[in-house]
Amino acid sequence: MSNQKPKKYIPIEIENSQPKATSLYQAHKKIYPRNTSGFFKNLRWLAIWVTQIVFYGLPWLLWNDRQAILLDISTHRFYIFGLVLYPQDLIYLVILLIIAALALFLFTAVAGRLWCGFACPQSVYTKIFLWIERTIEGDRAARIRLDNMNFGFKKFYKKWLKHSAWITFSMFTGFTFLGYFTPIRELMGNIAHYNLSPWETFWIVFYGFATYGNAGFLREQICKHMCPYARFQSAMFDNDTLIVTYDKERGEPRSGRSRKVDAKQTGLGDCIDCSFCVQVCPTGIDIRNGLQYECISCGLCVDACNSIMDKMEYPRGLIRFSTENALNHHWSQQQIVKKILRPRVLIYTGLLLLLSIGFVASLAMRVPFKVDVIRDRGVMSRIVAGGKIENVYQLQITNASEKSETYHIEVEGLAGLSIASEKSFTVDPAQSRMVAVSLQIEDGTIKSGSHPIKFEIKAHSSHEEISEKSIFFMSR
Repeated sequence: MSNQKPKKYIPIEIENSQPKATSLYQAHKKIYPRNTSGFFKNLRWLAIWVTQIVFYGLPWLLWNDRQAILLDISTHRFYIFGLVLYPQDLIYLVILLIIAALALFLFTAVAGRLWCGFACPQSVYTKIFLWIERTIEGDRAARIRLDNMNFGFKKFYKKWLKHSAWITFSMFTGFTFLGYFTPIRELMGNIAHYNLSPWETFWIVFYGFATYGNAGFLREQICKHMCPYARFQSAMFDNDTLIVTYDKERGEPRSGRSRKVDAKQTGLGDCIDCSFCVQVCPTGIDIRNGLQYECISCGLCVDACNSIMDKMEYPRGLIRFSTENALNHHWSQQQIVKKILRPRVLIYTGLLLLLSIGFVASLAMRVPFKVDVIRDRGVMSRIVAGGKIENVYQLQITNASEKSETYHIEVEGLAGLSIASEKSFTVDPAQSRMVAVSLQIEDGTIKSGSHPIKFEIKAHSSHEEISEKSIFFMSR
Protein backbone atom coordinates (compact mmCIF):
# COMPACT_ATOMS: atom_id res chain seq x y z
CA MET A 1 0.00 0.00 0.00
CA SER A 2 1.38 3.42 -0.77
CA ASN A 3 1.83 5.90 2.08
CA GLN A 4 1.24 8.89 -0.20
CA LYS A 5 -1.60 11.17 0.86
CA PRO A 6 -4.36 11.79 -1.64
CA LYS A 7 -4.06 15.05 -3.50
CA LYS A 8 -6.50 17.78 -2.71
CA TYR A 9 -8.16 19.56 -5.61
CA ILE A 10 -9.21 23.14 -5.12
CA PRO A 11 -12.28 24.02 -7.18
CA ILE A 12 -11.67 26.93 -9.49
CA GLU A 13 -14.57 28.93 -10.91
CA ILE A 14 -14.12 29.32 -14.64
CA GLU A 15 -15.91 32.21 -16.27
CA ASN A 16 -18.12 31.47 -19.18
CA SER A 17 -15.86 32.03 -22.16
CA GLN A 18 -18.52 31.58 -24.82
CA PRO A 19 -18.69 34.62 -27.13
CA LYS A 20 -21.74 36.79 -26.77
CA ALA A 21 -23.87 37.35 -29.87
CA THR A 22 -23.73 40.92 -31.06
CA SER A 23 -26.41 42.20 -33.38
CA LEU A 24 -25.17 44.26 -36.31
CA TYR A 25 -28.66 45.60 -37.00
CA GLN A 26 -30.35 48.37 -35.10
CA ALA A 27 -33.78 47.45 -33.80
CA HIS A 28 -36.53 49.29 -35.60
CA LYS A 29 -38.20 51.98 -33.55
CA LYS A 30 -41.73 52.93 -34.45
CA ILE A 31 -42.06 56.50 -35.66
CA TYR A 32 -44.97 58.58 -34.43
CA PRO A 33 -45.10 61.60 -36.76
CA ARG A 34 -46.50 64.69 -35.12
CA ASN A 35 -49.19 66.73 -36.79
CA THR A 36 -48.33 70.20 -38.00
CA SER A 37 -49.75 72.91 -40.23
CA GLY A 38 -48.36 75.12 -42.92
CA PHE A 39 -47.79 75.61 -46.62
CA PHE A 40 -46.11 72.29 -47.39
CA LYS A 41 -48.64 70.25 -45.43
CA ASN A 42 -51.44 71.89 -47.40
CA LEU A 43 -49.54 71.29 -50.64
CA ARG A 44 -49.16 67.60 -49.76
CA TRP A 45 -52.87 67.26 -49.09
CA LEU A 46 -53.63 69.00 -52.38
CA ALA A 47 -51.40 66.49 -54.18
CA ILE A 48 -53.11 63.62 -52.34
CA TRP A 49 -56.58 64.82 -53.29
CA VAL A 50 -55.62 65.32 -56.95
CA THR A 51 -53.86 61.96 -57.35
CA GLN A 52 -56.55 59.98 -55.53
CA ILE A 53 -59.44 61.63 -57.36
CA VAL A 54 -57.70 60.68 -60.61
CA PHE A 55 -56.93 57.12 -59.44
CA TYR A 56 -60.34 56.31 -57.97
CA GLY A 57 -62.35 58.33 -60.49
CA LEU A 58 -60.87 57.37 -63.88
CA PRO A 59 -62.28 53.81 -64.00
CA TRP A 60 -65.82 55.18 -63.62
CA LEU A 61 -65.57 57.59 -66.57
CA LEU A 62 -67.39 56.59 -69.75
CA TRP A 63 -66.26 57.22 -73.33
CA ASN A 64 -68.37 56.09 -76.31
CA ASP A 65 -70.51 53.89 -74.03
CA ARG A 66 -67.49 52.09 -72.61
CA GLN A 67 -64.99 52.58 -69.80
CA ALA A 68 -62.67 55.47 -70.68
CA ILE A 69 -59.51 53.80 -69.32
CA LEU A 70 -59.49 50.02 -69.63
CA LEU A 71 -56.46 47.78 -70.09
CA ASP A 72 -58.35 44.70 -71.19
CA ILE A 73 -55.72 41.97 -71.08
CA SER A 74 -58.17 39.18 -71.92
CA THR A 75 -58.96 40.70 -75.34
CA HIS A 76 -55.52 42.29 -75.82
CA ARG A 77 -57.06 45.72 -76.27
CA PHE A 78 -56.18 48.83 -74.30
CA TYR A 79 -58.73 51.65 -74.31
CA ILE A 80 -57.42 55.10 -73.40
CA PHE A 81 -60.20 57.59 -74.05
CA GLY A 82 -60.43 57.79 -77.87
CA LEU A 83 -57.48 55.48 -78.49
CA VAL A 84 -57.64 51.72 -78.94
CA LEU A 85 -54.17 50.20 -78.61
CA TYR A 86 -52.99 46.65 -79.22
CA PRO A 87 -49.89 44.69 -78.19
CA GLN A 88 -48.29 45.81 -81.46
CA ASP A 89 -48.40 49.35 -80.07
CA LEU A 90 -45.94 48.52 -77.31
CA ILE A 91 -43.61 51.19 -78.65
CA TYR A 92 -45.96 53.84 -77.22
CA LEU A 93 -45.59 52.37 -73.75
CA VAL A 94 -41.79 52.35 -74.12
CA ILE A 95 -41.76 56.02 -75.17
CA LEU A 96 -44.11 56.89 -72.31
CA LEU A 97 -41.81 55.21 -69.78
CA ILE A 98 -38.80 57.08 -71.19
CA ILE A 99 -40.72 60.36 -70.89
CA ALA A 100 -41.62 59.53 -67.28
CA ALA A 101 -37.97 58.71 -66.47
CA LEU A 102 -36.74 61.96 -68.03
CA ALA A 103 -39.38 63.92 -66.13
CA LEU A 104 -38.21 62.29 -62.90
CA PHE A 105 -34.58 63.19 -63.71
CA LEU A 106 -35.61 66.77 -64.47
CA PHE A 107 -37.61 67.25 -61.26
CA THR A 108 -34.85 65.66 -59.19
CA ALA A 109 -32.15 67.86 -60.72
CA VAL A 110 -34.24 70.97 -60.04
CA ALA A 111 -35.78 70.27 -56.63
CA GLY A 112 -34.74 66.90 -55.25
CA ARG A 113 -37.20 64.18 -54.27
CA LEU A 114 -40.42 66.09 -54.92
CA TRP A 115 -41.97 62.94 -56.39
CA CYS A 116 -41.31 61.04 -53.17
CA GLY A 117 -42.69 63.72 -50.90
CA PHE A 118 -45.82 64.65 -52.80
CA ALA A 119 -46.92 62.07 -55.40
CA CYS A 120 -45.32 58.68 -54.70
CA PRO A 121 -48.06 56.12 -53.88
CA GLN A 122 -46.09 54.94 -50.83
CA SER A 123 -45.97 58.46 -49.38
CA VAL A 124 -49.57 59.21 -50.36
CA TYR A 125 -51.06 56.08 -48.79
CA THR A 126 -48.85 56.37 -45.71
CA LYS A 127 -50.20 59.89 -45.21
CA ILE A 128 -53.79 58.66 -45.59
CA PHE A 129 -53.20 55.79 -43.15
CA LEU A 130 -51.61 58.19 -40.65
CA TRP A 131 -54.65 60.44 -40.92
CA ILE A 132 -56.92 57.47 -40.15
CA GLU A 133 -54.67 56.49 -37.24
CA ARG A 134 -54.61 60.04 -35.87
CA THR A 135 -58.39 60.36 -36.19
CA ILE A 136 -59.03 57.15 -34.22
CA GLU A 137 -56.14 56.99 -31.74
CA GLY A 138 -55.39 60.69 -31.22
CA ASP A 139 -52.32 62.87 -31.58
CA ARG A 140 -48.70 61.77 -31.22
CA ALA A 141 -48.66 61.69 -27.42
CA ALA A 142 -51.96 59.79 -27.29
CA ARG A 143 -50.70 57.17 -29.76
CA ILE A 144 -47.52 56.63 -27.75
CA ARG A 145 -49.53 56.23 -24.52
CA LEU A 146 -51.91 53.80 -26.21
CA ASP A 147 -49.07 51.60 -27.49
CA ASN A 148 -47.41 51.57 -24.06
CA MET A 149 -50.56 50.79 -22.05
CA ASN A 150 -51.45 47.26 -21.00
CA PHE A 151 -53.79 45.37 -23.27
CA GLY A 152 -57.40 46.05 -22.36
CA PHE A 153 -60.77 46.90 -23.82
CA LYS A 154 -59.87 50.49 -24.74
CA LYS A 155 -56.69 49.47 -26.53
CA PHE A 156 -58.40 46.53 -28.26
CA TYR A 157 -61.33 48.67 -29.41
CA LYS A 158 -59.17 51.46 -30.88
CA LYS A 159 -56.75 49.07 -32.56
CA TRP A 160 -59.60 47.00 -33.96
CA LEU A 161 -61.34 50.13 -35.28
CA LYS A 162 -58.14 51.44 -36.86
CA HIS A 163 -57.23 48.18 -38.58
CA SER A 164 -60.81 47.69 -39.77
CA ALA A 165 -60.68 51.13 -41.41
CA TRP A 166 -57.26 50.36 -42.89
CA ILE A 167 -58.38 47.04 -44.35
CA THR A 168 -61.61 48.51 -45.74
CA PHE A 169 -59.71 51.29 -47.46
CA SER A 170 -57.08 48.83 -48.74
CA MET A 171 -59.66 46.46 -50.22
CA PHE A 172 -61.38 49.36 -51.95
CA THR A 173 -57.98 50.37 -53.36
CA GLY A 174 -57.44 46.80 -54.60
CA PHE A 175 -60.90 46.82 -56.17
CA THR A 176 -60.16 50.12 -57.96
CA PHE A 177 -56.79 48.83 -59.18
CA LEU A 178 -58.43 45.75 -60.72
CA GLY A 179 -61.06 48.06 -62.24
CA TYR A 180 -58.42 49.26 -64.70
CA PHE A 181 -58.11 45.71 -66.08
CA THR A 182 -61.70 44.44 -65.71
CA PRO A 183 -64.68 46.73 -66.44
CA ILE A 184 -65.33 48.22 -63.02
CA ARG A 185 -69.12 48.19 -63.28
CA GLU A 186 -69.03 44.54 -64.22
CA LEU A 187 -66.63 43.93 -61.35
CA MET A 188 -68.98 45.68 -58.93
CA GLY A 189 -71.84 43.48 -60.10
CA ASN A 190 -69.73 40.36 -59.62
CA ILE A 191 -68.94 41.40 -56.06
CA ALA A 192 -72.59 42.14 -55.31
CA HIS A 193 -73.62 38.70 -56.58
CA TYR A 194 -70.65 36.84 -55.06
CA ASN A 195 -69.52 35.91 -58.54
CA LEU A 196 -65.86 36.93 -58.55
CA SER A 197 -63.46 34.67 -60.41
CA PRO A 198 -60.48 33.25 -58.47
CA TRP A 199 -58.05 35.54 -60.27
CA GLU A 200 -60.17 38.64 -59.59
CA THR A 201 -60.37 37.70 -55.92
CA PHE A 202 -56.63 37.09 -55.78
CA TRP A 203 -55.67 40.46 -57.27
CA ILE A 204 -58.07 42.48 -55.12
CA VAL A 205 -56.80 40.78 -51.97
CA PHE A 206 -53.14 40.88 -53.07
CA TYR A 207 -53.13 44.58 -53.98
CA GLY A 208 -55.27 45.43 -50.96
CA PHE A 209 -53.01 43.72 -48.45
CA ALA A 210 -49.92 45.12 -50.18
CA THR A 211 -51.38 48.58 -49.53
CA TYR A 212 -52.30 47.58 -45.97
CA GLY A 213 -48.82 46.25 -45.21
CA ASN A 214 -46.79 48.95 -46.94
CA ALA A 215 -48.73 51.98 -45.72
CA GLY A 216 -49.81 50.60 -42.35
CA PHE A 217 -46.66 48.86 -41.11
CA LEU A 218 -43.59 49.26 -43.32
CA ARG A 219 -44.16 52.96 -44.03
CA GLU A 220 -40.82 54.79 -43.97
CA GLN A 221 -38.89 51.52 -44.19
CA ILE A 222 -39.96 51.23 -47.84
CA CYS A 223 -38.44 54.67 -48.53
CA LYS A 224 -35.29 54.00 -46.51
CA HIS A 225 -34.44 50.40 -47.35
CA MET A 226 -36.46 49.11 -50.30
CA CYS A 227 -36.89 51.99 -52.76
CA PRO A 228 -33.95 52.13 -55.24
CA TYR A 229 -34.62 55.78 -56.02
CA ALA A 230 -33.31 56.79 -52.57
CA ARG A 231 -29.99 55.14 -53.38
CA PHE A 232 -29.22 56.64 -56.78
CA GLN A 233 -30.75 60.08 -56.23
CA SER A 234 -27.34 61.51 -55.30
CA ALA A 235 -26.19 60.93 -58.88
CA MET A 236 -28.81 63.47 -60.02
CA PHE A 237 -28.12 66.03 -57.29
CA ASP A 238 -25.60 68.85 -57.52
CA ASN A 239 -24.83 71.93 -55.43
CA ASP A 240 -27.58 73.89 -57.19
CA THR A 241 -30.36 71.40 -56.52
CA LEU A 242 -33.13 72.68 -54.27
CA ILE A 243 -33.21 70.53 -51.13
CA VAL A 244 -34.48 70.84 -47.57
CA THR A 245 -31.62 72.53 -45.70
CA TYR A 246 -30.83 73.65 -42.16
CA ASP A 247 -28.95 76.93 -41.86
CA LYS A 248 -26.22 75.97 -39.38
CA GLU A 249 -24.61 79.40 -39.47
CA ARG A 250 -27.82 80.91 -38.20
CA GLY A 251 -29.05 78.10 -36.00
CA GLU A 252 -25.91 77.10 -34.05
CA PRO A 253 -25.18 76.87 -31.22
CA ARG A 254 -28.62 75.54 -30.45
CA SER A 255 -30.13 75.73 -26.99
CA GLY A 256 -33.51 75.80 -25.30
CA ARG A 257 -34.63 79.16 -23.95
CA SER A 258 -37.65 81.32 -23.28
CA ARG A 259 -38.93 83.93 -25.68
CA LYS A 260 -37.56 86.72 -23.48
CA VAL A 261 -33.93 85.64 -23.89
CA ASP A 262 -32.00 87.65 -26.47
CA ALA A 263 -30.19 85.02 -28.54
CA LYS A 264 -27.67 87.45 -30.02
CA GLN A 265 -26.57 88.82 -26.65
CA THR A 266 -26.15 85.36 -25.16
CA GLY A 267 -24.28 84.08 -28.23
CA LEU A 268 -26.91 81.48 -29.12
CA GLY A 269 -28.25 80.50 -32.53
CA ASP A 270 -31.91 80.68 -33.51
CA CYS A 271 -32.48 76.91 -33.06
CA ILE A 272 -34.08 76.33 -29.65
CA ASP A 273 -33.52 72.55 -29.90
CA CYS A 274 -37.24 71.77 -29.61
CA SER A 275 -36.91 68.73 -31.93
CA PHE A 276 -40.24 69.67 -33.52
CA CYS A 277 -38.64 69.20 -36.95
CA VAL A 278 -37.71 65.62 -36.00
CA GLN A 279 -41.13 64.80 -34.55
CA VAL A 280 -43.01 65.77 -37.73
CA CYS A 281 -40.63 63.94 -40.12
CA PRO A 282 -42.32 60.85 -41.65
CA THR A 283 -38.95 59.08 -41.92
CA GLY A 284 -37.74 60.11 -38.46
CA ILE A 285 -34.52 61.91 -39.46
CA ASP A 286 -32.97 65.05 -38.01
CA ILE A 287 -32.51 67.46 -40.88
CA ARG A 288 -30.09 69.48 -38.71
CA ASN A 289 -27.52 66.75 -39.34
CA GLY A 290 -27.42 67.67 -43.03
CA LEU A 291 -28.90 66.11 -46.17
CA GLN A 292 -29.64 62.40 -45.77
CA TYR A 293 -30.82 59.90 -48.33
CA GLU A 294 -33.89 59.16 -46.17
CA CYS A 295 -35.21 62.71 -46.69
CA ILE A 296 -38.21 62.66 -49.05
CA SER A 297 -38.42 66.48 -49.44
CA CYS A 298 -41.93 66.66 -48.04
CA GLY A 299 -41.18 70.01 -46.37
CA LEU A 300 -43.01 69.22 -43.11
CA CYS A 301 -39.92 70.13 -41.09
CA VAL A 302 -39.99 73.53 -42.81
CA ASP A 303 -43.58 74.07 -41.65
CA ALA A 304 -42.74 72.89 -38.12
CA CYS A 305 -39.68 75.12 -37.79
CA ASN A 306 -41.48 78.15 -39.22
CA SER A 307 -44.25 77.75 -36.63
CA ILE A 308 -41.66 77.74 -33.84
CA MET A 309 -39.86 80.74 -35.34
CA ASP A 310 -43.19 82.60 -35.38
CA LYS A 311 -43.74 81.84 -31.69
CA MET A 312 -40.20 82.93 -30.81
CA GLU A 313 -40.60 86.03 -33.01
CA TYR A 314 -37.54 85.02 -35.06
CA PRO A 315 -37.35 85.28 -38.87
CA ARG A 316 -38.64 82.25 -40.78
CA GLY A 317 -36.37 80.09 -42.93
CA LEU A 318 -34.04 78.45 -40.42
CA ILE A 319 -35.06 75.24 -42.22
CA ARG A 320 -36.02 75.90 -45.82
CA PHE A 321 -35.75 74.74 -49.42
CA SER A 322 -32.42 76.03 -50.66
CA THR A 323 -29.20 74.85 -52.31
CA GLU A 324 -25.73 74.07 -51.02
CA ASN A 325 -24.24 76.93 -53.03
CA ALA A 326 -26.92 79.33 -51.80
CA LEU A 327 -26.11 78.51 -48.16
CA ASN A 328 -22.36 78.77 -48.66
CA HIS A 329 -22.47 82.01 -50.64
CA HIS A 330 -25.55 83.59 -48.99
CA TRP A 331 -27.42 83.90 -52.27
CA SER A 332 -30.73 85.65 -52.62
CA GLN A 333 -33.85 83.94 -53.89
CA GLN A 334 -33.35 85.55 -57.29
CA GLN A 335 -29.82 84.16 -57.56
CA ILE A 336 -31.08 80.68 -56.67
CA VAL A 337 -33.71 80.82 -59.41
CA LYS A 338 -31.12 81.89 -61.98
CA LYS A 339 -29.05 78.81 -61.23
CA ILE A 340 -31.97 76.53 -62.01
CA LEU A 341 -31.43 76.97 -65.76
CA ARG A 342 -28.08 75.18 -65.80
CA PRO A 343 -26.83 72.81 -68.56
CA ARG A 344 -28.15 69.51 -67.19
CA VAL A 345 -31.60 71.00 -66.58
CA LEU A 346 -31.69 72.44 -70.10
CA ILE A 347 -30.62 69.08 -71.58
CA TYR A 348 -33.31 67.19 -69.65
CA THR A 349 -35.92 69.79 -70.63
CA GLY A 350 -34.96 69.69 -74.31
CA LEU A 351 -35.05 65.90 -74.48
CA LEU A 352 -38.35 65.81 -72.61
CA LEU A 353 -39.94 68.33 -74.99
CA LEU A 354 -38.67 66.53 -78.10
CA LEU A 355 -39.93 63.15 -76.91
CA SER A 356 -43.27 64.56 -75.78
CA ILE A 357 -43.86 66.34 -79.09
CA GLY A 358 -42.85 63.23 -81.01
CA PHE A 359 -45.12 61.06 -78.87
CA VAL A 360 -48.15 63.31 -79.39
CA ALA A 361 -47.43 63.68 -83.13
CA SER A 362 -47.06 59.92 -83.52
CA LEU A 363 -50.42 59.31 -81.85
CA ALA A 364 -52.07 62.01 -83.96
CA MET A 365 -50.74 60.52 -87.23
CA ARG A 366 -51.38 56.93 -86.20
CA VAL A 367 -53.32 54.95 -88.80
CA PRO A 368 -56.48 53.59 -87.09
CA PHE A 369 -56.14 50.05 -88.48
CA LYS A 370 -53.50 47.36 -88.88
CA VAL A 371 -52.91 44.65 -91.47
CA ASP A 372 -50.84 41.47 -91.27
CA VAL A 373 -50.27 39.43 -94.45
CA ILE A 374 -49.70 35.68 -94.14
CA ARG A 375 -49.05 33.49 -97.18
CA ASP A 376 -50.78 30.12 -97.31
CA ARG A 377 -47.75 27.91 -96.84
CA GLY A 378 -49.70 24.71 -97.33
CA VAL A 379 -49.85 25.36 -101.09
CA MET A 380 -47.12 27.57 -102.51
CA SER A 381 -48.94 27.98 -105.82
CA ARG A 382 -51.42 26.04 -107.89
CA ILE A 383 -52.96 25.96 -111.35
CA VAL A 384 -56.66 26.83 -111.40
CA ALA A 385 -59.33 26.86 -114.08
CA GLY A 386 -58.36 28.85 -117.14
CA GLY A 387 -54.70 27.90 -116.78
CA LYS A 388 -53.88 30.64 -114.29
CA ILE A 389 -51.43 30.40 -111.41
CA GLU A 390 -52.92 31.17 -108.00
CA ASN A 391 -51.42 32.14 -104.64
CA VAL A 392 -53.62 32.39 -101.54
CA TYR A 393 -53.02 34.83 -98.67
CA GLN A 394 -54.60 35.41 -95.27
CA LEU A 395 -54.95 39.07 -94.35
CA GLN A 396 -55.66 39.89 -90.71
CA ILE A 397 -57.30 43.31 -90.64
CA THR A 398 -57.57 44.96 -87.21
CA ASN A 399 -59.95 47.88 -86.87
CA ALA A 400 -58.43 50.13 -84.16
CA SER A 401 -61.28 52.62 -84.30
CA GLU A 402 -64.63 52.50 -82.53
CA LYS A 403 -66.88 52.39 -85.56
CA SER A 404 -67.41 49.83 -88.28
CA GLU A 405 -65.12 50.31 -91.25
CA THR A 406 -64.98 48.92 -94.78
CA TYR A 407 -61.56 48.21 -96.27
CA HIS A 408 -60.75 47.92 -99.98
CA ILE A 409 -57.81 45.77 -101.09
CA GLU A 410 -55.64 46.29 -104.16
CA VAL A 411 -52.39 44.62 -105.24
CA GLU A 412 -49.50 45.83 -107.38
CA GLY A 413 -46.00 44.76 -108.32
CA LEU A 414 -46.62 42.38 -111.28
CA ALA A 415 -48.22 43.15 -114.61
CA GLY A 416 -51.36 41.09 -115.11
CA LEU A 417 -51.70 40.18 -111.42
CA SER A 418 -55.33 40.40 -110.24
CA ILE A 419 -57.45 39.67 -107.20
CA ALA A 420 -59.76 36.71 -107.85
CA SER A 421 -61.62 36.96 -104.52
CA GLU A 422 -63.57 39.70 -102.76
CA LYS A 423 -61.85 43.05 -102.61
CA SER A 424 -63.83 44.77 -99.85
CA PHE A 425 -64.37 43.65 -96.27
CA THR A 426 -66.15 45.20 -93.29
CA VAL A 427 -64.66 44.92 -89.81
CA ASP A 428 -66.59 45.70 -86.62
CA PRO A 429 -65.35 48.35 -84.14
CA ALA A 430 -62.20 47.39 -82.23
CA GLN A 431 -62.25 43.92 -83.79
CA SER A 432 -60.01 41.83 -86.01
CA ARG A 433 -61.03 39.80 -89.06
CA MET A 434 -59.07 37.20 -90.99
CA VAL A 435 -59.90 37.28 -94.71
CA ALA A 436 -58.69 35.07 -97.56
CA VAL A 437 -57.37 36.81 -100.67
CA SER A 438 -56.66 34.94 -103.89
CA LEU A 439 -54.18 36.37 -106.43
CA GLN A 440 -53.99 34.98 -109.98
CA ILE A 441 -51.81 35.55 -113.03
CA GLU A 442 -51.60 33.98 -116.47
CA ASP A 443 -49.19 31.03 -116.64
CA GLY A 444 -45.98 31.90 -118.45
CA THR A 445 -46.33 35.63 -117.86
CA ILE A 446 -43.50 35.71 -115.32
CA LYS A 447 -40.47 33.57 -114.60
CA SER A 448 -40.47 30.88 -111.95
CA GLY A 449 -39.41 31.84 -108.42
CA SER A 450 -40.45 34.50 -105.90
CA HIS A 451 -41.59 37.93 -107.03
CA PRO A 452 -42.15 40.91 -104.68
CA ILE A 453 -45.66 42.33 -104.57
CA LYS A 454 -47.43 44.88 -102.44
CA PHE A 455 -50.93 44.95 -100.96
CA GLU A 456 -52.65 48.33 -100.69
CA ILE A 457 -55.41 48.42 -98.07
CA LYS A 458 -57.55 51.56 -97.89
CA ALA A 459 -60.20 52.52 -95.32
CA HIS A 460 -63.40 53.73 -96.95
CA SER A 461 -64.42 56.49 -94.50
CA SER A 462 -61.07 57.78 -93.24
CA HIS A 463 -59.21 57.27 -96.57
CA GLU A 464 -56.19 56.06 -94.60
CA GLU A 465 -53.92 53.60 -96.46
CA ILE A 466 -51.52 50.86 -95.41
CA SER A 467 -49.04 49.07 -97.68
CA GLU A 468 -47.84 45.57 -96.85
CA LYS A 469 -45.14 43.70 -98.77
CA SER A 470 -45.29 40.02 -99.66
CA ILE A 471 -44.17 37.67 -102.46
CA PHE A 472 -45.92 35.85 -105.29
CA PHE A 473 -44.48 32.41 -105.96
CA MET A 474 -44.38 31.00 -109.48
CA SER A 475 -43.65 27.29 -109.59
CA ARG A 476 -41.48 25.71 -112.30
